[in-house]
Amino acid sequence: MDATVLVVLLVVVVVFAAVGLFVVIRKPSPDTVVTGAPAPARTGLGAAIRRALGTSIDFETWEAIEEALIAADVGVAASADIVARARETKPETVDEAWAAIAASLGEELAGKDRELRLTGEPAVVVVVGVNGTGKTTTIAKLTKRLQDEGRTVMLGGADTFRAAAAEQLGAWGERLGVRVVRGQEGSDPASVAYDTVDSARARQVDVVIVDTAGRLHGKKNLMTELQKIHRVSGGDSVSEVLLVLDATAGQNGLTQVREFSDAVPISGIVLTKLDGTARGGIVIAVERSLGVPVKFVGVGEGVDDLRAFEAGSFVDSLIA
Repeated sequence: MDATVLVVLLVVVVVFAAVGLFVVIRKPSPDTVVTGAPAPARTGLGAAIRRALGTSIDFETWEAIEEALIAADVGVAASADIVARARETKPETVDEAWAAIAASLGEELAGKDRELRLTGEPAVVVVVGVNGTGKTTTIAKLTKRLQDEGRTVMLGGADTFRAAAAEQLGAWGERLGVRVVRGQEGSDPASVAYDTVDSARARQVDVVIVDTAGRLHGKKNLMTELQKIHRVSGGDSVSEVLLVLDATAGQNGLTQVREFSDAVPISGIVLTKLDGTARGGIVIAVERSLGVPVKFVGVGEGVDDLRAFEAGSFVDSLIA
């Protein structure tokens, strides 16, 4: 092979290597938006409604909106009624239709008593819900909220089935500077609840929050334990029984509310993980089907990330 051929081959190799390197450098990452390429599809109820509205309003438009509401866990009957109310306003433009849907959603959530009732000395709040919903973290957030209002709080670790539950509650108690009453693993949960209320009364603490077990929520023995805990905590004089519900649970959340409601008188819902799901329509389904108001929403992992539920803001975020 003469020198000329060798030089030509060397040049070809260098050129191909340079082109390959240029392609690698210029290749967009999965998160890069390339100019001129279609943007990723928007997700969530608001985006689905916007796509359904398009540029005109007809029968198929309203059907698509109803389907979007159902997919967001609003529920079949509620979705039909929401759309029907919006259509009755006879919107003539897309913007008018959007406003009518928002108003109809707001009407669905109006007129509910969402105040946290704190009566008695001490006021007793029993918190229930299945494991994994963020129940213990919610208790910590509620404790911090009450402390910010100037109230003293004591916690009762009546989930004695899991050592980790008592440890987690104890860790939050140390962090927040509140007393936590705990029992031995496997001990009687109702006894822990009773001791907590009794101790809080003696120490003139304003509010007791009782944590409860959350596994096997469909099992009779656990529901019987919840009834006993509620009874020894004050029964009818218990201020609140709050059910912590994962917003991502969808329609399964309705089953949870029904089962817990059969055991204890649920007075309010705390909806967690709302920041991580576009299916927050479960709020409407729960309130319509079971008459239990959502009182708080968890919007993050921080101790301050518990918000009082506000219907207007919720509708805005739901269809944003």
